[in-house]
Amino acid sequence: MNKKIFLSPPHLSGSELKYVEDAFDSNWIAPDGTNTIAFEKLISNYTGCYTQTVNSGTSALHLALCVLDIKEDDIVFCQSLTFAASAFPIRYMRAIPVFIDSEPRTWNIDPTLLEEALDLYAQKGKIPKAIIITHIYGMPADMNLILAIAAKYDVPVIEDAAEAFGSLYYDKPCGGLADLSIYSFNGNKILTTSGGGALMSKNESFILRAKKISNQAKENASYYEHFQIGYNYRLSNICAGIGRGQFEILNKRVDRKREIFEKYKTYLSSFYDIGYQQEDEFSKSNRWLSVFLFEYEGFGRHMIEKLINQLEASNIESRHIWKPMHRQPVFTDFPSFINGVSDNLFENGICLPSGTAMTDSDIDFVSSLVTKTLESKQKFA
Repeated sequence: MNKKIFLSPPHLSGSELKYVEDAFDSNWIAPDGTNTIAFEKLISNYTGCYTQTVNSGTSALHLALCVLDIKEDDIVFCQSLTFAASAFPIRYMRAIPVFIDSEPRTWNIDPTLLEEALDLYAQKGKIPKAIIITHIYGMPADMNLILAIAAKYDVPVIEDAAEAFGSLYYDKPCGGLADLSIYSFNGNKILTTSGGGALMSKNESFILRAKKISNQAKENASYYEHFQIGYNYRLSNICAGIGRGQFEILNKRVDRKREIFEKYKTYLSSFYDIGYQQEDEFSKSNRWLSVFLFEYEGFGRHMIEKLINQLEASNIESRHIWKPMHRQPVFTDFPSFINGVSDNLFENGICLPSGTAMTDSDIDFVSSLVTKTLESKQKFA
């Protein structure tokens, strides 16, 4: 059997171990140790923001909503084409998610549709309390345009950069572009701490408040006193040590992700008229996952399903593009503004293995199997 080729597995550099050993040597495996402090400083220097590390990107998003005082029945706009963790924290707050579809170039939130939705809700007297923008698959959204639209209605923006660590927008890192921003350091991300995340903001008061809430909202007293509900969201000193080692090779990992995407694109485009996320001249995507679109008559999700199954039979992990939130059963009853872009992407797109430890031979093998499978299942005009 062929070796397993995973979608986006962790890729350690080797230097992570020294920081983990430091944590063990000092007997400081809990949060707030030297690794945690140093890791937060690295993120702050990189983004130009104050930083609070936490145990997941989902926790970071939840904290962002807490910091903004989102309450029950408040309206929060959210991108429809995203992972469910972008939307779940809205419901943690018992707030109402409103899903906005994508534009076809970058697959990020459609600014025109966003403005239409904001205008409609403004007419109803129900201005949203926040907008969550996801840089989907690491491709930067046009944040200047989005922030300008949000500013017209005085709505704060939360930047979900979970997939976009290492991506750039006008030479500025994604993760420091909005009122509040988050990273995920899950095991499948370009920089991993095994499990973890971070909340960033240029507003220090936001991060100070997040720090308190993430540490059980304890008051500064000689005994345990609480005036509000808190959470245990802190990142361990061990995980932060892994992050410090990962940070040292971030640029190399981004370069390799981009190489993998280009190799797939070159190979597949020689056989098919494929679609993929377009990179604007002011953006640089980390190409976290190599994602491609096959828009042919009669193709659709059934062919993607067959392709995924065939790859799995050869020990290759692949996935559908995110199923849009407006199509998720858990969100059936919530409002949405839909133009059909994310539906088409889900029906006709596939995420191919993009791990930075892949060899060129691995990429060629996956590519050849994709073309062989498609040719055997469908003849394209």
